[in-house]
Amino acid sequence: MEMKRLFDILDYQAKNHNLERALVNVLPGKKLKAYSTQDYIHLSDKVSRGLLKYGVKPGDKIAIIVNNNCAEWNIIEMGIEKVGAISVPIYSSISPQENEFIFNQAGVKLCFVSHKDLYNKIASIQKNTPSLEEIFCINDEENLPNWKEILELGEDESLQPEIEKIKEKIQPDDLVTIIYTSGTTGSPKGVMLSHKNLLSNAIDCQERIPEVGENARALSFLPVCHVFERTLLNLYQIKGLSIYFAQNLDTIGEDLKFVQPQIMTVVPRLVEKVFNKIYETGANAGPVKSKIFKWSLDLIKDYDPKVKMPLNWYLKYKVANKLIFSKWREGMGGRMVTLVSGSAKLSEKLNRMFWAAGIPILEGYGLTETSPVISVNCFDRKGFKIGTVGKIVKNIDVKIADDGEVLVKGPCVFQGYYENPELTKEAFTEDGWFKTGDIGEFDEGLLKLTDRKKQIFKTSGGKYIVPAALENAMKRIPFIEQIMVVGEGKKMPCALIQPNYDFCTKWAEKNGVKIGTTPAKIAQSEAIYKEIEKEMVVINQEFGQWEQIKRFRLTPEEWTIENGCLTPTLKYKRKNTIEKFKKLFDEMYED
Repeated sequence: MEMKRLFDILDYQAKNHNLERALVNVLPGKKLKAYSTQDYIHLSDKVSRGLLKYGVKPGDKIAIIVNNNCAEWNIIEMGIEKVGAISVPIYSSISPQENEFIFNQAGVKLCFVSHKDLYNKIASIQKNTPSLEEIFCINDEENLPNWKEILELGEDESLQPEIEKIKEKIQPDDLVTIIYTSGTTGSPKGVMLSHKNLLSNAIDCQERIPEVGENARALSFLPVCHVFERTLLNLYQIKGLSIYFAQNLDTIGEDLKFVQPQIMTVVPRLVEKVFNKIYETGANAGPVKSKIFKWSLDLIKDYDPKVKMPLNWYLKYKVANKLIFSKWREGMGGRMVTLVSGSAKLSEKLNRMFWAAGIPILEGYGLTETSPVISVNCFDRKGFKIGTVGKIVKNIDVKIADDGEVLVKGPCVFQGYYENPELTKEAFTEDGWFKTGDIGEFDEGLLKLTDRKKQIFKTSGGKYIVPAALENAMKRIPFIEQIMVVGEGKKMPCALIQPNYDFCTKWAEKNGVKIGTTPAKIAQSEAIYKEIEKEMVVINQEFGQWEQIKRFRLTPEEWTIENGCLTPTLKYKRKNTIEKFKKLFDEMYED
């Protein structure tokens, strides 16, 4: 059957796969709550009928906010789609002020939240959001409205013919969701995506995902309100994978071992954290084991999956694989076929190491405005090259503008920004190409990104600085958790650094150095400063004299979404971070 609307995925899955475990919540104590394909269809129909009986009409906006991914999110989403309403998925971490802006601009009528704390968060702004009629909890919370009330309304099967009539009228180009992106500056922007936008992207990306066998499992933990995870979930459903939803970010390690998935989406920050944990464990494993660990890392640091290595390398690798890398794979569940990475640039060094360890990472590229995938590396290695974001996905056209900006056309490109025609106009060239804001080039037919157009800056001496290149290189220093290169209009590039507090503490204990136990004390430690400086001097040599980081300061607190330093997708809010640590910023440019 041909899929034209997102909810057609359900009938496609029923016809081609009909899974016993289509959506599965991982629960504490190694328990599972599973929904079959038929459960999925039945319950989403109930949601549609319940919404219809409540008074929801095609075009009404319904928000969904969960702190952790769950099967119920997908069931509710499909129910919203089948009644012709428009979903507004929202990050649980954004501020009440941002929620208020979104609810009022979109005119949200109903809101589903995962639990009591989120209910209270939204209830606190309800007096300022006149369109919002009711908030429903997904979890069972005493004395609070629950989504089961909508299911109960949906018990009336006499409403199903009306739902079918509504579905028949829904066209591929109809708006299905508004995804608000906080971006790194300014108010949230409502990205309008149609059924065709999201569905075409999932279908066209299928060929890039390797076959992972029968009864395959995907583990989902990246926020489902982010279009990257959402499109991959659509793809998994089309391919017939069982989707397991992790308990939360803190349980990823145990959930991986329990679920033993074959595929999972990641962001580079998570890969960095996983590697830092591996490095911390290996480097502190005792004299002999730590020496073997570091020898193994040195063996694979320049690995290229496309290049045949000499025989003696393979003999050494056999030893390293048995002693070290097999443990990495066990930690990922033991059955992982591939990780799919997006949202930000992945460190080439880490990419090489994970490939060599038998955990291939397929790095891709896209934006919310492109549903999101524009390109992704191929698993077969022909359309693969470390340092690139891979081949352009079929049915998408990409060209490089004269100033290096990546321009895109295709069925995945969004309809515009909600209630913002001026910003929509600015997002496109006069001849209809979407302006990504990213600078790139083609390398052997594969797309390679160099930086964000707006983040490249000039020093006062007129030299261009590419922050991402410096930042990614410096993240190889284990003492660094986050680093932001600054210096627009200044005489030289400098950096604000959030130390890796855990690594610093353990390094200090091992070496008998007193650095204090709080982030503020660690940031003031001369010993930590000197260790970072020592390694930075070496890495600086990889760059031109004008690019090298001349000074840096350590920040006394963690960079988080809550304190405004990071977006919900863990990208830097550069202006906010500079403003927050303005005293440190000013110190670096004092003579």
